Amino acid sequence: MNLGRLAKVELRDVWKNEAQDFTPWLAEEDNLALLGDTIGLDLELEAVEKGVGPFSADIVCKETANNTNVLIENQIERTDHTHLGQIMTYAAGLNAVTIVWVAKRFTDEHRAALDWLNEITNEDITFFGLEVEVWRIGDSAKAPKFNVVSKPNEWTKAGGGIKAISSNELTDQPSYKMLISGFCLAT
Repeated sequence: MNLGRLAKVELRDVWKNEAQDFTPWLAEEDNLALLGDTIGLDLELEAVEKGVGPFSADIVCKETANNTNVLIENQIERTDHTHLGQIMTYAAGLNAVTIVWVAKRFTDEHRAALDWLNEITNEDITFFGLEVEVWRIGDSAKAPKFNVVSKPNEWTKAGGGIKAISSNELTDQPSYKMLISGFCLAT
Protein backbone atom coordinates (compact mmCIF):
# COMPACT_ATOMS: atom_id res chain seq x y z
CA MET A 1 0.00 0.00 0.00
CA ASN A 2 1.44 3.34 -1.02
CA LEU A 3 0.29 6.14 1.30
CA GLY A 4 1.35 9.76 1.00
CA ARG A 5 2.44 12.04 3.80
CA LEU A 6 0.62 15.18 4.81
CA ALA A 7 2.81 18.25 4.58
CA LYS A 8 1.84 21.55 6.17
CA VAL A 9 2.14 24.57 3.88
CA GLU A 10 3.03 28.01 5.24
CA LEU A 11 0.11 30.42 4.89
CA ARG A 12 2.35 33.14 3.41
CA ASP A 13 3.32 30.67 0.64
CA VAL A 14 -0.35 30.62 -0.38
CA TRP A 15 -1.48 34.17 0.47
CA LYS A 16 1.29 36.77 0.32
CA ASN A 17 -0.91 39.62 1.54
CA GLU A 18 -3.80 39.41 3.98
CA ALA A 19 -5.98 42.17 2.47
CA GLN A 20 -5.19 41.57 -1.20
CA ASP A 21 -4.98 37.76 -1.22
CA PHE A 22 -6.46 36.07 1.86
CA THR A 23 -9.58 38.19 2.39
CA PRO A 24 -10.74 37.95 -1.28
CA TRP A 25 -10.04 34.19 -1.29
CA LEU A 26 -12.02 33.68 1.93
CA ALA A 27 -14.93 35.73 0.54
CA GLU A 28 -15.37 33.38 -2.44
CA GLU A 29 -18.58 31.33 -2.28
CA ASP A 30 -16.88 27.90 -1.98
CA ASN A 31 -14.54 29.09 0.73
CA LEU A 32 -17.31 30.75 2.74
CA ALA A 33 -19.20 27.45 2.43
CA LEU A 34 -16.19 25.58 3.86
CA LEU A 35 -15.96 28.05 6.74
CA GLY A 36 -19.73 27.87 7.28
CA ASP A 37 -19.68 24.06 7.29
CA THR A 38 -16.98 24.18 9.97
CA ILE A 39 -19.15 26.24 12.33
CA GLY A 40 -22.58 25.02 11.22
CA LEU A 41 -23.83 28.14 9.43
CA ASP A 42 -25.08 28.82 5.92
CA LEU A 43 -23.35 32.07 4.91
CA GLU A 44 -24.16 34.47 2.09
CA LEU A 45 -21.65 37.21 1.26
CA GLU A 46 -22.86 40.77 1.80
CA ALA A 47 -19.64 42.81 1.51
CA VAL A 48 -15.85 42.72 1.53
CA GLU A 49 -14.03 45.58 3.29
CA LYS A 50 -17.35 46.96 4.54
CA GLY A 51 -17.07 50.49 5.90
CA VAL A 52 -17.69 50.89 9.63
CA GLY A 53 -17.15 54.59 10.30
CA PRO A 54 -13.56 55.30 9.20
CA PHE A 55 -12.66 51.57 9.42
CA SER A 56 -13.29 48.52 7.20
CA ALA A 57 -14.53 45.11 8.33
CA ASP A 58 -12.93 42.28 6.34
CA ILE A 59 -16.05 40.28 5.43
CA VAL A 60 -19.73 40.72 6.26
CA CYS A 61 -22.21 37.92 5.57
CA LYS A 62 -25.82 37.07 6.28
CA GLU A 63 -26.67 33.84 8.02
CA THR A 64 -29.39 32.61 5.68
CA ALA A 65 -31.29 30.66 8.37
CA ASN A 66 -32.23 33.78 10.34
CA ASN A 67 -31.02 36.70 8.15
CA THR A 68 -28.62 38.04 10.81
CA ASN A 69 -25.29 39.77 10.30
CA VAL A 70 -22.09 37.73 10.53
CA LEU A 71 -18.74 39.47 10.86
CA ILE A 72 -15.62 37.64 9.71
CA GLU A 73 -12.29 39.18 10.68
CA ASN A 74 -9.24 37.36 9.34
CA GLN A 75 -5.49 37.25 9.90
CA ILE A 76 -2.77 35.14 8.34
CA GLU A 77 -0.62 35.55 11.43
CA ARG A 78 -1.24 34.81 15.10
CA THR A 79 -3.95 36.77 16.89
CA ASP A 80 -3.19 40.20 18.31
CA HIS A 81 -4.87 42.87 20.42
CA THR A 82 -5.44 45.10 17.40
CA HIS A 83 -7.71 42.52 15.75
CA LEU A 84 -9.50 41.83 19.04
CA GLY A 85 -10.38 45.53 19.21
CA GLN A 86 -11.39 45.50 15.56
CA ILE A 87 -13.89 42.65 16.02
CA MET A 88 -15.52 44.51 18.90
CA THR A 89 -15.72 47.78 16.95
CA TYR A 90 -17.01 46.14 13.77
CA ALA A 91 -19.51 43.92 15.60
CA ALA A 92 -21.01 46.97 17.32
CA GLY A 93 -21.05 49.08 14.14
CA LEU A 94 -22.62 46.32 12.03
CA ASN A 95 -24.98 44.94 14.68
CA ALA A 96 -23.40 41.53 14.07
CA VAL A 97 -24.74 38.65 16.14
CA THR A 98 -22.17 36.10 14.98
CA ILE A 99 -18.52 37.08 15.10
CA VAL A 100 -15.92 34.83 13.47
CA TRP A 101 -12.22 35.50 13.99
CA VAL A 102 -9.95 33.52 11.64
CA ALA A 103 -6.19 33.44 12.27
CA LYS A 104 -3.11 31.33 11.72
CA ARG A 105 -2.81 30.72 15.46
CA PHE A 106 -4.72 31.84 18.54
CA THR A 107 -2.85 32.84 21.66
CA ASP A 108 -4.25 31.36 24.87
CA GLU A 109 -5.25 34.86 26.00
CA HIS A 110 -7.27 35.61 22.86
CA ARG A 111 -8.94 32.20 22.95
CA ALA A 112 -9.86 32.88 26.58
CA ALA A 113 -11.25 36.30 25.59
CA LEU A 114 -13.60 34.69 23.04
CA ASP A 115 -14.62 32.00 25.53
CA TRP A 116 -15.37 34.70 28.11
CA LEU A 117 -17.40 36.73 25.60
CA ASN A 118 -19.44 33.61 24.84
CA GLU A 119 -20.06 33.10 28.56
CA ILE A 120 -21.21 36.64 29.34
CA THR A 121 -23.35 37.38 26.29
CA ASN A 122 -26.88 36.12 25.75
CA GLU A 123 -27.71 33.21 23.45
CA ASP A 124 -28.25 35.59 20.50
CA ILE A 125 -24.58 36.67 20.32
CA THR A 126 -21.92 34.10 19.40
CA PHE A 127 -18.16 34.24 18.97
CA PHE A 128 -16.05 31.74 17.04
CA GLY A 129 -12.28 31.45 16.84
CA LEU A 130 -10.93 29.46 13.89
CA GLU A 131 -7.35 28.59 13.08
CA VAL A 132 -6.65 28.17 9.37
CA GLU A 133 -4.12 25.68 8.02
CA VAL A 134 -3.10 24.58 4.53
CA TRP A 135 -2.03 21.01 3.75
CA ARG A 136 -0.97 18.97 0.76
CA ILE A 137 0.05 15.38 0.03
CA GLY A 138 3.14 15.18 -2.18
CA ASP A 139 2.55 17.34 -5.25
CA SER A 140 -1.21 17.49 -4.79
CA ALA A 141 -3.23 20.68 -4.72
CA LYS A 142 -3.10 22.68 -1.50
CA ALA A 143 -6.09 22.18 0.79
CA PRO A 144 -7.29 24.64 3.45
CA LYS A 145 -8.58 23.41 6.80
CA PHE A 146 -10.36 25.38 9.52
CA ASN A 147 -10.03 24.22 13.14
CA VAL A 148 -12.45 25.55 15.75
CA VAL A 149 -10.55 26.72 18.83
CA SER A 150 -13.37 28.70 20.45
CA LYS A 151 -17.11 28.44 20.04
CA PRO A 152 -20.27 29.13 22.00
CA ASN A 153 -21.21 26.48 24.51
CA GLU A 154 -24.87 25.93 23.67
CA TRP A 155 -25.55 24.44 27.10
CA THR A 156 -24.39 27.49 29.03
CA LYS A 157 -25.88 29.86 26.42
CA ALA A 158 -29.26 28.18 26.98
CA GLY A 159 -29.04 28.79 30.74
CA GLY A 160 -27.65 25.41 31.81
CA GLY A 161 -24.64 24.85 33.99
CA ILE A 162 -23.93 26.15 37.46
CA LYS A 163 -25.50 29.49 38.18
CA ALA A 164 -25.14 31.78 41.15
CA ILE A 165 -27.76 31.44 43.87
CA SER A 166 -28.57 34.40 46.09
CA SER A 167 -29.05 33.98 49.83
CA ASN A 168 -32.77 34.76 49.32
CA GLU A 169 -33.10 31.60 47.21
CA LEU A 170 -31.65 29.26 49.85
CA THR A 171 -34.04 26.97 51.62
CA ASP A 172 -35.05 27.63 55.22
CA GLN A 173 -34.68 23.95 56.06
CA PRO A 174 -32.00 23.42 58.76
CA SER A 175 -30.54 20.40 56.90
CA TYR A 176 -28.90 22.72 54.37
CA LYS A 177 -26.59 25.27 55.97
CA MET A 178 -23.67 25.78 53.62
CA LEU A 179 -23.35 26.66 49.97
CA ILE A 180 -19.95 25.91 48.44
CA SER A 181 -19.26 26.33 44.72
CA GLY A 182 -22.90 26.10 43.78
CA PHE A 183 -23.61 22.87 45.70
CA CYS A 184 -25.67 22.56 48.88
CA LEU A 185 -24.06 20.25 51.42
CA ALA A 186 -26.25 18.34 53.89
CA THR A 187 -25.21 18.72 57.54
